[in-house]
Amino acid sequence: MTHPSFAVTRRLLLQGGLATGLSLIPGLPHVAYAAGGAASSAAAPGAETLVVVFLRGGADTLNLVAPVDDPDYRAARPPELRVAEDGPMAGVRLAQSLASGIDFRLHPEAAPLAELYQGGNLAIIHAAGLSDGTRSHFVAQDLMERGVGGEAELSRVGTGWAARWLAENGVSGVGAISAASNTPAALMGYGSALAVADLRSGLAPPGGAQAADVLAGLFRGADGPYASAARSALSGLSTIDGQLPRLPDGKVAPYAAEGGAVYEETEAGRGLQTVARLLKMDIGLRLAWVDVGGWDTHEHQPGRFSNAVRQLSRALAAFYADSHRDHGRVTMVVLSEFGRRLRGNKSQGTDHGHGGAMLVLGGRVAGGRMLGQWPGLASHQLDRGVDLAVTTDYRAVLAELVGASVFPNWTARRLGILA
Repeated sequence: MTHPSFAVTRRLLLQGGLATGLSLIPGLPHVAYAAGGAASSAAAPGAETLVVVFLRGGADTLNLVAPVDDPDYRAARPPELRVAEDGPMAGVRLAQSLASGIDFRLHPEAAPLAELYQGGNLAIIHAAGLSDGTRSHFVAQDLMERGVGGEAELSRVGTGWAARWLAENGVSGVGAISAASNTPAALMGYGSALAVADLRSGLAPPGGAQAADVLAGLFRGADGPYASAARSALSGLSTIDGQLPRLPDGKVAPYAAEGGAVYEETEAGRGLQTVARLLKMDIGLRLAWVDVGGWDTHEHQPGRFSNAVRQLSRALAAFYADSHRDHGRVTMVVLSEFGRRLRGNKSQGTDHGHGGAMLVLGGRVAGGRMLGQWPGLASHQLDRGVDLAVTTDYRAVLAELVGASVFPNWTARRLGILA
C-alpha cells in the first residue's frame, strides 16, 4: 500500500527543484538547496570535523562575556541587562590578558562554559563580527554563511564557505549535515549535504523500503546536479539509517550518551545530540551545523537571555563530555550574525548592534584565553557611537579552522586559536 503522503512524481521533483520536491515528503531531509557537483572521494573516518553552532537572532554577547567593572558598561545598562560583579548571581570571572585592568565575566548561567574555559578547552574572541555594519538579520546571516565581508560581494559569490572548504578537501558522501529541517547557506553548492533534524525515529522515508526504491528509481541513470544530489542524499540516508541500533520491535534504540552527558530537550540539546550520534558512527562526517534560535531580544531580555544561555551552555558541555573520544579531531565554533547595542532600550531589551563574541571549543584549542583586540566602550571608541566595534573579522576565526583560501579576496590575520 502506498503511503498517503508519498504522492510525488519525478516531474514534480524536477519542476520544483530537488530540494523543494523532496521537502514535500515528510521525514526525508532536504539536500543542499543549490546543488553542486559532488567531490570525488568520501571523507576518511577519523578525519577532523568542524561543528558550527549558529545563534540566530543576534546574541547580546556583552551580556554573555561582560566587562563588569567598565564604567561605560555600567552607565549604559540597567543592572538586569548586565552581568553582576557580586551577589548570588555574580558572573564567573575569566582569567585573561585581552584588556588589562578589566574584569571580564561570563554570565552566571554559563557556568558550564566557565569550566571548559578554565580547563583550557575554550577560547573566546571578543569584538568579533562582520566588517559590514548591516543590522539586517537576513543580510548579516547571508554574508557570514557565504563567507564574505560586504553586500556587494554577495552577487559574486554563489556558494557557501563550508561548501568550498568541503570541495577543497575532496569530501563527498555523508560529509556534511545540518541538525535541522533544512540546510544553511554555508553549505550552498555542496550537493551531498543532508538535513538530519532527529535520529530518534530513524531516517527511512515514509513507506519504508518501497518508498526508498521508488525514490531511487526516479533518479537512476539521470544526469545533472539535482539527480546526482538526490542519489547522494538517498545513499546518505540509507547509510545513517542502517547504522542506527534497533530494538526487537524495529524501533530505534534510545541513545546512550557517554561521559556523564545529559542532553536536555532543547533546540541546542537535540541538535548536538544528533551530531554526537553521527560522529560515533564514523561515517566520514567533516562538518555539522546546528542552528539555535531565540537571541533576538528586543524586549523582556533578562529572563529570555538567561534561559537561552543556560540551554546553550548545558548543551555545549554535554556534547563536549559525550564526544571525549574525539576531542583531538573535533572543534566547535559558536557565532551569531551580530551583537547588540551597548545601551538597553525602554522595553528591557537591546536592539541590533555590531560587534559580538565568538567561542571556539575543542581538544586542539589553546583555550583559557580571550583573543582579539578590545576596543573599549567609551563613546569615541564605539562604532557609530552606539555599538561595540568589530576589531576581529569573523573570517579570521574561521580561517584558522578551515584555511583562508575558502574566503575570497581576503587575507587572514592569525590569532593563534589552535594549540
